[in-house]
Amino acid sequence: MRILLVATYELGQQPRSLGGATASLRERGHEVRIVDVSVDSWDPALAAWADEVAFSVPMHTATRLARDLARSVDRPVRAFGLYADQCTDFATPADWDAPLPARDLLPPLDRYLRLEHAGEQLLVGSVLATHGCAHRCRHCPVPVVFDGRIRRLDEAAVLADIAQLVDAGARHITFEDPDFLNAPPHSRRIVAAMHERFPQVTFDCTVKVEHVLRHEPLWPELAAAGCLFVVSAFESVDDAVLERLDKGHTTADAARAVGVLRAAGIEVRPSWLPFTPWTTRADVVSLLDFVYDHDLVGSVDPVQYSVRLLLPRGSLLLALPELTPFLGPWDDERSTFTWSSPDPAVDELQQRIAALVDSDDDIVSVYARVRQAAGAPPVDLSRVTTGRPRLTESWFCCAEPTELQLRAVT
Repeated sequence: MRILLVATYELGQQPRSLGGATASLRERGHEVRIVDVSVDSWDPALAAWADEVAFSVPMHTATRLARDLARSVDRPVRAFGLYADQCTDFATPADWDAPLPARDLLPPLDRYLRLEHAGEQLLVGSVLATHGCAHRCRHCPVPVVFDGRIRRLDEAAVLADIAQLVDAGARHITFEDPDFLNAPPHSRRIVAAMHERFPQVTFDCTVKVEHVLRHEPLWPELAAAGCLFVVSAFESVDDAVLERLDKGHTTADAARAVGVLRAAGIEVRPSWLPFTPWTTRADVVSLLDFVYDHDLVGSVDPVQYSVRLLLPRGSLLLALPELTPFLGPWDDERSTFTWSSPDPAVDELQQRIAALVDSDDDIVSVYARVRQAAGAPPVDLSRVTTGRPRLTESWFCCAEPTELQLRAVT
């Protein structure tokens, strides 16, 4: 069978998902072609060649874009990845993956994001060490699929994937695991082996606040092995919201996590969920103040200030009685149950901030405009530290697509 694999958006990274599906399908004797519409234009002739067209849907943004593009396809459509079961209105879910992705069909790394660090821009590759997550944060789509389970990938396969990325020019590796310290011994072995073989290669990973604190003695070791920064889901500075989300940390814990990582020479890049049914304007100001007070302005991509709670089918939050008064119907187009704030001014603020952050302006200027929109008092932005290590892609897996992204698939 001839199968066209399509990626729409994978956080600016070369789409590992297409490589994994390619390897799996080739093992079954299928002929495969791929297209990543985040870097190449869609050509209807690609679908005309195929017997089936399969979309990678590892996150919300990719799902929104895949749904729009699938309207133009006159072949049987499949979806694979974390959101596959959210796509049954336009695709049949599929389960294709392989421990060692076949990357030979993928666009080269120099067409994707870079690491900005120490005045250089370096090529980046992304890998997985585990599937799933051991936690059940209520707002997260991962527990909907994995229900607190994790699966460790074969260490030799992970290292082989890192090797092929380094051979392709990568000088920095992003571990895409929902939480890199779900299986600490496994992750430590992979990092140690990677550092031994490729001592000049740096990396970043995603780790929950509670794991940052629980494994405090581990961070100097990871820093010595090349860890430049950690993405951590701080989400909110309202402890009542954090409890509803079952995050396992408090605002004070998040502040301590910043200190723990920086003491080891590692930066933190928080992700946020500013807009929930319980958000007030004062909460938004408090979040912006937290970012400023902990010198995180230069470490937070502005899109984070606009993120609004998504409620996919099966979301653990749907069982929370406190959500019921705000809940609306399912929206097929947006792949979420709808909800409204009890204060319409907060919904309007989210929309204003979303428009502000869709900008190429520098991170400090956008932060200043977001503060102004939220009614927060001015602060001395000359104190902000910039130039910390970061990836050049600033969008986010749980953000709505930009107009530019939507135009690429319509």
